Amino acid sequence: MHTKSIAELSQGLARGDFSSEELTRAYLNRINNFNGPLNALITITADEAIAAARAADNTRQAGNAGALTGVPLLHKDIFCTRGVKTSCGSKMLDNFISPYDATVVEKFKAAGMPMLGKTNMDEFAMGSSNETSFYGPVKNPWDTDTVPGGSSGGSAAAVAARLAPAATGTDTGGSIRQPAALCGITGLKPTYGRVSRYGMVAFASSLDQAGPMTRSAEDAAYLLNVMAGFDERDSTSVERETPDYTANLNNDLKGLKIGLPKEYFNEGLDADVARVIDDAIKHYQSQGAELVEISLPNSNLSVPTYYVVAPAECSSNLSRFDGVRFGYRCENPENLEDLYTRSRSEGFGAEVKRRIMIGTYALSAGYYDAYYLKAQQLRRLISDDFKQAFEKVDVIMGPTAPDVAFKLGEKASDPVSMYLSDIYTIATNLAGLPGMSIPAGFVRDMPVGLQIIGNYFDESRLLNVAHQFQLNTEWHQKIPQGFE
Repeated sequence: MHTKSIAELSQGLARGDFSSEELTRAYLNRINNFNGPLNALITITADEAIAAARAADNTRQAGNAGALTGVPLLHKDIFCTRGVKTSCGSKMLDNFISPYDATVVEKFKAAGMPMLGKTNMDEFAMGSSNETSFYGPVKNPWDTDTVPGGSSGGSAAAVAARLAPAATGTDTGGSIRQPAALCGITGLKPTYGRVSRYGMVAFASSLDQAGPMTRSAEDAAYLLNVMAGFDERDSTSVERETPDYTANLNNDLKGLKIGLPKEYFNEGLDADVARVIDDAIKHYQSQGAELVEISLPNSNLSVPTYYVVAPAECSSNLSRFDGVRFGYRCENPENLEDLYTRSRSEGFGAEVKRRIMIGTYALSAGYYDAYYLKAQQLRRLISDDFKQAFEKVDVIMGPTAPDVAFKLGEKASDPVSMYLSDIYTIATNLAGLPGMSIPAGFVRDMPVGLQIIGNYFDESRLLNVAHQFQLNTEWHQKIPQGFE
Protein backbone atom coordinates (compact mmCIF):
# COMPACT_ATOMS: atom_id res chain seq x y z
CA MET A 1 0.00 0.00 0.00
CA HIS A 2 2.92 2.35 0.63
CA THR A 3 3.62 2.61 -3.10
CA LYS A 4 0.19 4.09 -3.86
CA SER A 5 -0.47 7.79 -4.40
CA ILE A 6 -2.98 9.68 -2.28
CA ALA A 7 -5.49 9.51 -5.13
CA GLU A 8 -5.02 5.72 -5.32
CA LEU A 9 -5.32 5.36 -1.54
CA SER A 10 -8.51 7.43 -1.57
CA GLN A 11 -9.96 5.24 -4.32
CA GLY A 12 -8.91 2.06 -2.52
CA LEU A 13 -10.60 3.18 0.68
CA ALA A 14 -13.75 4.11 -1.24
CA ARG A 15 -13.88 0.67 -2.90
CA GLY A 16 -13.27 -1.11 0.39
CA ASP A 17 -9.98 -2.68 -0.78
CA PHE A 18 -8.62 -1.89 2.68
CA SER A 19 -9.71 0.04 5.74
CA SER A 20 -8.14 3.17 7.15
CA GLU A 21 -7.08 1.15 10.20
CA GLU A 22 -5.28 -1.37 7.97
CA LEU A 23 -3.63 1.43 6.01
CA THR A 24 -2.59 3.29 9.15
CA ARG A 25 -1.16 0.17 10.75
CA ALA A 26 0.82 -0.54 7.57
CA TYR A 27 2.45 2.89 7.71
CA LEU A 28 3.10 2.60 11.46
CA ASN A 29 4.89 -0.68 10.76
CA ARG A 30 7.06 1.05 8.16
CA ILE A 31 7.84 3.79 10.65
CA ASN A 32 8.85 1.22 13.26
CA ASN A 33 11.06 -0.58 10.72
CA PHE A 34 12.73 2.37 9.01
CA ASN A 35 12.67 5.42 11.26
CA GLY A 36 15.69 4.25 13.26
CA PRO A 37 18.31 4.78 10.53
CA LEU A 38 16.61 7.97 9.27
CA ASN A 39 15.68 9.72 12.54
CA ALA A 40 12.84 11.36 10.60
CA LEU A 41 10.30 11.43 13.44
CA ILE A 42 10.50 12.96 16.90
CA THR A 43 7.15 11.60 18.14
CA ILE A 44 5.14 8.60 16.95
CA THR A 45 1.43 8.85 17.81
CA ALA A 46 0.40 5.24 17.17
CA ASP A 47 -2.55 5.02 19.56
CA GLU A 48 -3.99 8.35 18.44
CA ALA A 49 -3.54 7.40 14.78
CA ILE A 50 -5.32 4.06 15.13
CA ALA A 51 -8.19 5.69 17.05
CA ALA A 52 -8.51 8.34 14.32
CA ALA A 53 -8.39 5.65 11.63
CA ARG A 54 -11.23 3.73 13.28
CA ALA A 55 -13.23 6.95 13.46
CA ALA A 56 -12.54 7.53 9.75
CA ASP A 57 -13.77 4.01 8.95
CA ASN A 58 -16.98 4.71 10.87
CA THR A 59 -17.41 7.98 8.99
CA ARG A 60 -17.03 6.10 5.70
CA GLN A 61 -19.55 3.44 6.73
CA ALA A 62 -22.01 6.22 7.57
CA GLY A 63 -21.60 7.57 4.03
CA ASN A 64 -19.99 10.85 5.10
CA ALA A 65 -16.43 10.33 3.85
CA GLY A 66 -14.52 13.02 1.97
CA ALA A 67 -11.70 12.60 -0.53
CA LEU A 68 -9.02 12.22 2.16
CA THR A 69 -10.97 10.50 4.93
CA GLY A 70 -8.79 7.76 6.36
CA VAL A 71 -5.55 8.70 4.57
CA PRO A 72 -2.82 9.17 7.21
CA LEU A 73 -0.13 11.87 7.29
CA LEU A 74 2.68 13.34 9.36
CA HIS A 75 3.02 16.86 10.76
CA LYS A 76 6.25 18.82 11.05
CA ASP A 77 6.92 19.32 14.75
CA ILE A 78 6.40 23.07 14.44
CA PHE A 79 2.60 22.73 14.33
CA CYS A 80 0.86 22.75 17.70
CA THR A 81 -0.99 19.50 18.35
CA ARG A 82 -3.36 19.21 21.30
CA GLY A 83 -2.09 16.74 23.89
CA VAL A 84 1.05 15.89 21.90
CA LYS A 85 4.54 17.28 22.31
CA THR A 86 5.39 20.20 19.99
CA SER A 87 9.16 20.64 20.28
CA CYS A 88 10.26 22.59 17.19
CA GLY A 89 13.34 20.37 17.32
CA SER A 90 14.57 22.26 20.38
CA LYS A 91 15.55 21.44 23.95
CA MET A 92 13.65 24.63 24.83
CA LEU A 93 10.32 22.91 24.03
CA ASP A 94 11.24 19.30 24.78
CA ASN A 95 8.63 19.27 27.57
CA PHE A 96 5.93 21.35 25.87
CA ILE A 97 2.56 19.67 25.37
CA SER A 98 0.36 21.97 23.33
CA PRO A 99 -3.11 22.73 24.75
CA TYR A 100 -4.57 23.41 21.29
CA ASP A 101 -4.30 22.46 17.62
CA ALA A 102 -2.88 24.66 14.89
CA THR A 103 -5.43 25.58 12.20
CA VAL A 104 -3.63 23.33 9.70
CA VAL A 105 -3.85 20.41 12.14
CA GLU A 106 -7.52 21.18 12.83
CA LYS A 107 -8.30 21.12 9.12
CA PHE A 108 -6.66 17.76 8.54
CA LYS A 109 -8.45 16.31 11.55
CA ALA A 110 -11.74 17.61 10.19
CA ALA A 111 -10.90 15.95 6.85
CA GLY A 112 -10.53 12.63 8.70
CA MET A 113 -6.77 12.19 8.21
CA PRO A 114 -5.05 10.27 11.06
CA MET A 115 -1.78 11.80 12.34
CA LEU A 116 1.01 9.20 12.41
CA GLY A 117 3.42 11.44 14.31
CA LYS A 118 5.55 14.59 14.34
CA THR A 119 8.63 14.94 12.12
CA ASN A 120 12.14 16.02 13.02
CA MET A 121 13.31 19.47 11.94
CA ASP A 122 16.06 22.03 12.30
CA GLU A 123 15.69 23.79 15.64
CA PHE A 124 12.92 26.40 15.36
CA ALA A 125 13.16 25.88 11.56
CA MET A 126 16.62 27.50 11.46
CA GLY A 127 18.83 25.49 9.15
CA SER A 128 19.26 24.07 5.66
CA SER A 129 20.38 20.55 6.51
CA ASN A 130 18.33 19.28 9.48
CA GLU A 131 21.52 19.05 11.54
CA THR A 132 20.59 21.68 14.16
CA SER A 133 17.85 19.57 15.77
CA PHE A 134 18.16 18.82 19.49
CA TYR A 135 17.12 15.26 18.56
CA GLY A 136 19.99 14.70 16.16
CA PRO A 137 20.28 14.99 12.39
CA VAL A 138 17.85 13.44 9.92
CA LYS A 139 19.45 11.20 7.27
CA ASN A 140 18.63 11.31 3.57
CA PRO A 141 17.10 7.94 2.53
CA TRP A 142 18.92 8.07 -0.82
CA ASP A 143 22.25 8.06 1.04
CA THR A 144 22.20 8.05 4.83
CA ASP A 145 25.62 9.72 4.91
CA THR A 146 24.05 12.86 3.41
CA VAL A 147 21.66 15.53 4.67
CA PRO A 148 17.97 15.59 3.69
CA GLY A 149 17.89 19.40 3.54
CA GLY A 150 16.15 21.65 5.99
CA SER A 151 14.35 22.74 7.90
CA SER A 152 11.55 20.33 6.90
CA GLY A 153 14.06 17.49 6.44
CA GLY A 154 12.16 15.03 8.60
CA SER A 155 9.00 15.46 6.54
CA ALA A 156 10.95 15.16 3.27
CA ALA A 157 12.87 12.04 4.35
CA ALA A 158 9.70 10.37 5.67
CA VAL A 159 7.74 10.92 2.45
CA ALA A 160 10.71 9.87 0.27
CA ALA A 161 11.11 6.64 2.27
CA ARG A 162 7.33 6.07 2.11
CA LEU A 163 6.86 6.23 5.87
CA ALA A 164 3.74 8.29 5.12
CA PRO A 165 1.89 9.28 1.95
CA ALA A 166 2.25 12.97 2.85
CA ALA A 167 3.55 15.40 5.44
CA THR A 168 3.23 19.05 6.30
CA GLY A 169 6.19 21.41 6.14
CA THR A 170 6.96 25.08 6.57
CA ASP A 171 9.00 27.30 4.28
CA THR A 172 10.70 30.49 5.51
CA GLY A 173 13.53 30.67 2.98
CA GLY A 174 13.22 27.37 1.11
CA SER A 175 12.53 24.92 3.92
CA ILE A 176 9.90 22.95 1.99
CA ARG A 177 11.40 23.18 -1.50
CA GLN A 178 15.08 22.58 -0.73
CA PRO A 179 14.55 19.33 1.26
CA ALA A 180 11.97 18.23 -1.32
CA ALA A 181 14.65 18.62 -3.99
CA LEU A 182 17.35 16.84 -1.99
CA CYS A 183 15.02 13.91 -1.13
CA GLY A 184 13.32 13.56 -4.52
CA ILE A 185 9.76 14.49 -3.59
CA THR A 186 7.28 17.28 -4.43
CA GLY A 187 7.10 20.27 -2.08
CA LEU A 188 4.86 23.33 -2.42
CA LYS A 189 5.19 26.70 -0.67
CA PRO A 190 1.91 28.55 -1.21
CA THR A 191 1.50 32.32 -1.51
CA TYR A 192 2.08 34.08 1.80
CA GLY A 193 -1.31 34.29 3.51
CA ARG A 194 -2.88 31.41 1.58
CA VAL A 195 -2.50 28.94 4.50
CA SER A 196 -3.13 29.92 8.12
CA ARG A 197 -0.11 30.41 10.38
CA TYR A 198 -2.20 30.13 13.56
CA GLY A 199 -0.62 27.54 15.84
CA MET A 200 2.51 27.29 13.71
CA VAL A 201 5.37 28.32 16.01
CA ALA A 202 6.83 31.48 14.49
CA PHE A 203 10.39 31.86 13.24
CA ALA A 204 10.12 34.89 10.93
CA SER A 205 6.50 36.00 10.78
CA SER A 206 6.60 37.87 7.46
CA LEU A 207 8.22 34.90 5.69
CA ASP A 208 6.88 31.66 7.25
CA GLN A 209 4.35 29.70 5.22
CA ALA A 210 2.99 26.17 5.60
CA GLY A 211 2.62 23.79 2.68
CA PRO A 212 2.30 20.14 1.63
CA MET A 213 5.15 17.68 1.03
CA THR A 214 4.06 14.74 -1.10
CA ARG A 215 5.14 12.31 -3.79
CA SER A 216 3.44 14.19 -6.62
CA ALA A 217 1.78 17.44 -7.63
CA GLU A 218 -1.60 15.69 -7.74
CA ASP A 219 -1.15 14.61 -4.12
CA ALA A 220 -0.10 18.16 -3.18
CA ALA A 221 -3.29 19.50 -4.79
CA TYR A 222 -5.41 17.20 -2.61
CA LEU A 223 -3.63 18.43 0.52
CA LEU A 224 -3.76 22.10 -0.45
CA ASN A 225 -7.53 21.77 -0.88
CA VAL A 226 -7.65 21.05 2.85
CA MET A 227 -4.94 23.46 4.05
CA ALA A 228 -5.82 26.62 2.14
CA GLY A 229 -8.35 29.22 3.23
CA PHE A 230 -8.95 32.28 5.33
CA ASP A 231 -8.54 32.09 9.11
CA GLU A 232 -9.72 35.01 11.22
CA ARG A 233 -7.32 33.93 13.99
CA ASP A 234 -4.34 34.72 11.75
CA SER A 235 -3.90 38.43 11.01
CA THR A 236 -1.74 37.59 7.96
CA SER A 237 -4.34 35.26 6.44
CA VAL A 238 -5.80 36.54 3.16
CA GLU A 239 -9.58 36.55 2.76
CA ARG A 240 -9.83 35.21 -0.76
CA GLU A 241 -11.82 32.46 -2.47
CA THR A 242 -10.08 29.08 -2.44
CA PRO A 243 -10.33 27.13 -5.71
CA ASP A 244 -10.37 23.36 -6.17
CA TYR A 245 -6.68 22.75 -6.80
CA THR A 246 -7.34 19.43 -8.53
CA ALA A 247 -9.65 20.97 -11.14
CA ASN A 248 -7.04 22.24 -13.62
CA LEU A 249 -4.35 19.58 -13.28
CA ASN A 250 -4.97 18.23 -16.77
CA ASN A 251 -4.90 21.51 -18.70
CA ASP A 252 -2.41 21.35 -21.58
CA LEU A 253 0.67 23.56 -21.60
CA LYS A 254 0.53 24.89 -25.15
CA GLY A 255 1.36 28.59 -25.10
CA LEU A 256 2.65 28.57 -21.52
CA LYS A 257 5.39 31.18 -21.16
CA ILE A 258 8.26 29.99 -18.98
CA GLY A 259 10.70 32.58 -17.66
CA LEU A 260 14.32 31.51 -17.27
CA PRO A 261 16.23 33.94 -15.01
CA LYS A 262 19.79 34.28 -16.25
CA GLU A 263 20.89 34.82 -12.65
CA TYR A 264 19.79 31.24 -11.78
CA PHE A 265 22.10 29.64 -14.33
CA ASN A 266 25.47 31.08 -13.31
CA GLU A 267 28.80 29.71 -12.11
CA GLY A 268 27.38 28.82 -8.69
CA LEU A 269 25.24 26.04 -10.19
CA ASP A 270 26.72 22.54 -10.42
CA ALA A 271 27.23 21.65 -14.10
CA ASP A 272 25.54 18.25 -13.84
CA VAL A 273 22.55 19.74 -12.00
CA ALA A 274 22.32 22.39 -14.73
CA ARG A 275 22.08 19.66 -17.39
CA VAL A 276 19.22 17.94 -15.54
CA ILE A 277 17.33 21.23 -15.22
CA ASP A 278 17.97 22.01 -18.89
CA ASP A 279 16.54 18.62 -19.92
CA ALA A 280 13.42 19.23 -17.79
CA ILE A 281 12.89 22.64 -19.36
CA LYS A 282 13.31 21.16 -22.86
CA HIS A 283 10.56 18.68 -21.98
CA TYR A 284 8.23 21.61 -21.33
CA GLN A 285 9.26 23.14 -24.63
CA SER A 286 8.31 19.89 -26.38
CA GLN A 287 4.84 20.18 -24.80
CA GLY A 288 4.26 23.53 -26.49
CA ALA A 289 5.59 25.89 -23.84
CA GLU A 290 7.53 28.98 -24.85
CA LEU A 291 10.87 29.78 -23.20
CA VAL A 292 11.61 33.42 -22.37
CA GLU A 293 14.91 34.64 -20.94
CA ILE A 294 14.30 37.06 -18.09
CA SER A 295 16.36 38.87 -15.49
CA LEU A 296 15.90 39.17 -11.75
CA PRO A 297 18.71 41.70 -11.25
CA ASN A 298 18.37 41.98 -7.49
CA SER A 299 18.29 38.24 -6.82
CA ASN A 300 21.95 38.36 -5.77
CA LEU A 301 20.81 40.46 -2.81
CA SER A 302 18.38 37.82 -1.58
CA VAL A 303 20.71 36.01 0.81
CA PRO A 304 22.06 39.10 2.63
CA THR A 305 18.57 40.61 2.75
CA TYR A 306 17.07 37.43 4.17
CA TYR A 307 19.78 37.06 6.79
CA VAL A 308 18.91 40.47 8.19
CA VAL A 309 15.11 40.24 8.01
CA ALA A 310 14.74 36.64 9.24
CA PRO A 311 17.08 36.91 12.27
CA ALA A 312 15.50 40.24 13.25
CA GLU A 313 12.06 38.65 13.31
CA CYS A 314 13.40 35.54 15.03
CA SER A 315 14.96 37.71 17.74
CA SER A 316 11.54 39.20 18.43
CA ASN A 317 9.55 35.96 18.17
CA LEU A 318 11.86 33.89 20.36
CA SER A 319 11.96 36.45 23.17
CA ARG A 320 8.93 34.68 24.66
CA PHE A 321 11.07 31.64 25.54
CA ASP A 322 12.39 32.91 28.85
CA GLY A 323 11.92 30.02 31.28
CA VAL A 324 8.97 31.68 32.99
CA ARG A 325 5.71 30.53 31.41
CA PHE A 326 6.47 27.35 29.46
CA GLY A 327 9.33 25.37 27.99
CA TYR A 328 12.77 24.70 29.40
CA ARG A 329 13.69 26.28 32.74
CA CYS A 330 17.17 26.17 34.26
CA GLU A 331 17.63 24.60 37.68
CA ASN A 332 17.91 26.70 40.83
CA PRO A 333 18.13 30.19 39.31
CA GLU A 334 19.66 32.76 41.64
CA ASN A 335 17.43 35.60 40.45
CA LEU A 336 15.28 36.67 37.49
CA GLU A 337 18.25 37.68 35.35
CA ASP A 338 19.95 34.34 36.00
CA LEU A 339 16.67 32.55 35.11
CA TYR A 340 16.46 34.33 31.78
CA THR A 341 20.14 33.98 30.93
CA ARG A 342 20.66 30.32 31.80
CA SER A 343 17.27 29.12 30.53
CA ARG A 344 17.95 30.63 27.11
CA SER A 345 21.65 29.70 27.07
CA GLU A 346 20.92 26.09 27.95
CA GLY A 347 17.66 25.76 25.99
CA PHE A 348 18.73 27.09 22.60
CA GLY A 349 21.26 25.53 20.23
CA ALA A 350 24.18 27.29 18.54
CA GLU A 351 22.43 28.24 15.28
CA VAL A 352 19.39 29.68 17.05
CA LYS A 353 21.64 31.71 19.35
CA ARG A 354 23.60 32.97 16.34
CA ARG A 355 20.46 34.21 14.60
CA ILE A 356 19.03 35.79 17.76
CA MET A 357 22.27 37.71 18.25
CA ILE A 358 22.38 38.86 14.62
CA GLY A 359 18.73 39.91 14.74
CA THR A 360 19.02 41.73 18.03
CA TYR A 361 22.05 43.63 16.73
CA ALA A 362 20.21 44.57 13.51
CA LEU A 363 17.27 45.93 15.50
CA SER A 364 19.30 47.78 18.10
CA ALA A 365 19.45 51.57 18.41
CA GLY A 366 21.83 53.03 15.88
CA TYR A 367 21.74 50.00 13.58
CA TYR A 368 18.03 49.64 12.72
CA ASP A 369 18.20 52.11 9.81
CA ALA A 370 21.51 50.77 8.54
CA TYR A 371 20.47 47.10 8.51
CA TYR A 372 16.81 46.20 9.03
CA LEU A 373 15.30 49.20 7.24
CA LYS A 374 17.76 48.84 4.36
CA ALA A 375 16.95 45.12 4.09
CA GLN A 376 13.23 45.90 3.82
CA GLN A 377 13.97 48.38 1.03
CA LEU A 378 15.97 45.73 -0.84
CA ARG A 379 13.11 43.30 -0.26
CA ARG A 380 10.82 45.64 -2.19
CA LEU A 381 13.29 45.74 -5.09
CA ILE A 382 13.41 41.93 -5.18
CA SER A 383 9.60 41.80 -5.19
CA ASP A 384 9.42 44.39 -7.98
CA ASP A 385 11.75 42.24 -10.12
CA PHE A 386 9.25 39.40 -9.95
CA LYS A 387 6.30 41.69 -10.70
CA GLN A 388 8.02 42.90 -13.87
CA ALA A 389 8.90 39.34 -14.86
CA PHE A 390 5.32 38.14 -14.49
CA GLU A 391 4.20 40.78 -16.94
CA LYS A 392 6.03 38.72 -19.58
CA VAL A 393 5.74 35.12 -18.37
CA ASP A 394 3.31 32.74 -16.65
CA VAL A 395 5.81 30.83 -14.48
CA ILE A 396 9.52 31.00 -13.70
CA MET A 397 11.74 27.91 -13.69
CA GLY A 398 15.21 27.07 -12.50
CA PRO A 399 17.09 24.85 -10.06
CA THR A 400 15.82 24.46 -6.51
CA ALA A 401 19.30 24.00 -5.04
CA PRO A 402 22.77 24.60 -6.50
CA ASP A 403 23.85 20.98 -5.94
CA VAL A 404 22.62 17.62 -4.71
CA ALA A 405 22.60 16.66 -1.04
CA PHE A 406 25.94 17.18 0.71
CA LYS A 407 27.55 14.98 3.37
CA LEU A 408 26.48 15.21 6.98
CA GLY A 409 28.82 17.60 8.79
CA GLU A 410 30.31 18.94 5.56
CA LYS A 411 29.04 22.50 6.09
CA ALA A 412 28.35 22.45 9.81
CA SER A 413 31.31 24.70 10.63
CA ASP A 414 30.71 27.08 7.70
CA PRO A 415 27.39 28.93 8.21
CA VAL A 416 27.79 31.09 5.10
CA SER A 417 28.25 28.06 2.85
CA MET A 418 25.19 26.50 4.49
CA TYR A 419 23.14 29.66 3.94
CA LEU A 420 24.00 29.60 0.21
CA SER A 421 22.14 26.28 -0.08
CA ASP A 422 18.97 28.40 -0.23
CA ILE A 423 20.24 30.89 -2.80
CA TYR A 424 17.55 30.03 -5.39
CA THR A 425 14.62 29.76 -2.96
CA ILE A 426 14.93 32.75 -0.61
CA ALA A 427 13.73 35.43 -3.04
CA THR A 428 10.35 33.71 -3.36
CA ASN A 429 9.74 34.09 0.38
CA LEU A 430 10.91 37.70 0.42
CA ALA A 431 8.36 38.44 -2.31
CA GLY A 432 5.62 36.27 -0.78
CA LEU A 433 5.18 34.27 -4.01
CA PRO A 434 4.20 30.61 -4.39
CA GLY A 435 6.90 28.16 -5.43
CA MET A 436 7.39 24.43 -5.62
CA SER A 437 10.05 21.84 -6.26
CA ILE A 438 9.49 18.65 -8.23
CA PRO A 439 11.83 15.73 -8.94
CA ALA A 440 13.58 16.25 -12.27
CA GLY A 441 16.32 13.61 -12.39
CA PHE A 442 19.44 12.36 -10.66
CA VAL A 443 23.08 13.42 -10.42
CA ARG A 444 25.61 11.04 -8.84
CA ASP A 445 22.65 8.84 -7.81
CA MET A 446 21.06 11.69 -5.83
CA PRO A 447 17.80 13.54 -6.64
CA VAL A 448 17.66 16.94 -8.35
CA GLY A 449 14.70 19.31 -7.97
CA LEU A 450 13.23 21.66 -10.57
CA GLN A 451 11.83 24.84 -9.02
CA ILE A 452 8.67 26.41 -10.44
CA ILE A 453 7.67 29.87 -9.22
CA GLY A 454 4.23 31.38 -9.86
CA ASN A 455 2.47 34.68 -9.54
CA TYR A 456 0.49 35.52 -6.41
CA PHE A 457 -2.29 33.00 -5.62
CA ASP A 458 -1.52 31.07 -8.82
CA GLU A 459 -0.97 27.73 -7.11
CA SER A 460 -3.44 26.05 -9.50
CA ARG A 461 -1.19 26.85 -12.44
CA LEU A 462 1.92 25.67 -10.60
CA LEU A 463 0.25 22.36 -9.78
CA ASN A 464 -0.96 21.98 -13.37
CA VAL A 465 2.53 22.67 -14.76
CA ALA A 466 4.11 20.22 -12.33
CA HIS A 467 1.46 17.53 -12.90
CA GLN A 468 1.88 17.62 -16.67
CA PHE A 469 5.61 16.99 -16.25
CA GLN A 470 4.93 14.11 -13.89
CA LEU A 471 2.44 12.50 -16.28
CA ASN A 472 5.32 12.04 -18.71
CA THR A 473 8.20 11.26 -16.35
CA GLU A 474 8.83 8.79 -13.55
CA TRP A 475 11.26 10.69 -11.33
CA HIS A 476 8.60 11.26 -8.65
CA GLN A 477 7.88 7.52 -8.49
CA LYS A 478 11.44 6.48 -7.61
CA ILE A 479 11.91 4.97 -4.15
CA PRO A 480 15.30 4.92 -2.38
CA GLN A 481 17.00 1.53 -2.37
CA GLY A 482 16.22 -0.41 0.79
CA PHE A 483 12.91 1.36 1.36
CA GLU A 484 10.92 -0.36 -1.38
